[in-house]
Amino acid sequence: MKKIFFTLAIVGACVFTAQAQGYKSAIGLRLGVPNSISFKQFISGQNAVEVFLGYRRYNSFVNFLNIGGLYQVHTPINEVEGLRWYYGGGAAVYFWNYDNDFFVGNDYNSLNVGILGNLGLDYKFATAPVNLSIDWVPAFIFGDDYDGGYGGGFGAGYGALSVRYTFR
Repeated sequence: MKKIFFTLAIVGACVFTAQAQGYKSAIGLRLGVPNSISFKQFISGQNAVEVFLGYRRYNSFVNFLNIGGLYQVHTPINEVEGLRWYYGGGAAVYFWNYDNDFFVGNDYNSLNVGILGNLGLDYKFATAPVNLSIDWVPAFIFGDDYDGGYGGGFGAGYGALSVRYTFR
């Protein structure tokens, strides 16, 4: 993961040389597990809150919906205008169901709660109202019989690439 962040920072330093403008809020897509709609709002110069709503269908039997929020602290990377790294944490609620018409009696629903960490890079283009971010979200999931890749406990987490439209 360190190699991905380092490579992204180097590419950003080489490609993005224009003076970037800041942004107050942004809305867009968070492409990861699961794909989500994301809204980020800065509440002070470097502190932001991100909320997301996502859906994933694992196979023809399992549906997964999550709602979550993250508190993030952003720190500029001075060598590249518009590039910041951030860290933080938050929580999410996961609703999922298993509906297998082939095996009668194996259908069930569940509700799980997750405690999330957050570490990533955030870039705001200078000439366009677009923000890109890439991050990693380790998760600790509480609940019964959850099998979304976390095993019902601590998971390695998931990564995402977010593309958002920004507002000043």
